[in-house]
Amino acid sequence: MTSTAPERSTALSELGLDGQNQATIGRLLATGNIGHAEEGADGRMRARIRIVPDQLIWDPSVLVLPHGGHLDIEFVNDDQNTHCALVPSNGDSKWMWLPNYSRGTMSVTLDGPGYYWFSSNIGNDEGRGLIGAIVVRGDVPESARLDRPQQPRP
Repeated sequence: MTSTAPERSTALSELGLDGQNQATIGRLLATGNIGHAEEGADGRMRARIRIVPDQLIWDPSVLVLPHGGHLDIEFVNDDQNTHCALVPSNGDSKWMWLPNYSRGTMSVTLDGPGYYWFSSNIGNDEGRGLIGAIVVRGDVPESARLDRPQQPRP
């Protein structure tokens, strides 16, 4: 699945990921698709992320979750080289080995809204572009908000 530059720009704008001090994920990860996790009847979210052959790119490179919670990610390595998946999960990270032409499912929990980076941290995969972001939408619970005045925004 590919998207054209206008489709990508429209999707980033609709998600609010293209403005200063809102999020700049779309500008940092200038290539790759944007995907959405699907929520099942059991409340778990699911997504599939694939390594595109000979491109060192995740597809999607930006995964959007509607809210925090449990996420099952199926990683598919369609590349001719071995890679891995390093994904954050509440207070820790999870790691999965992805030999060439393999797949596996990883379960993570991301409770808070924000941006979480995932990558393949072997060799120079990150330096060559095999990085992505998980965007958890939503707002911080009232109990977790800081008691301070509104801050000026540029």
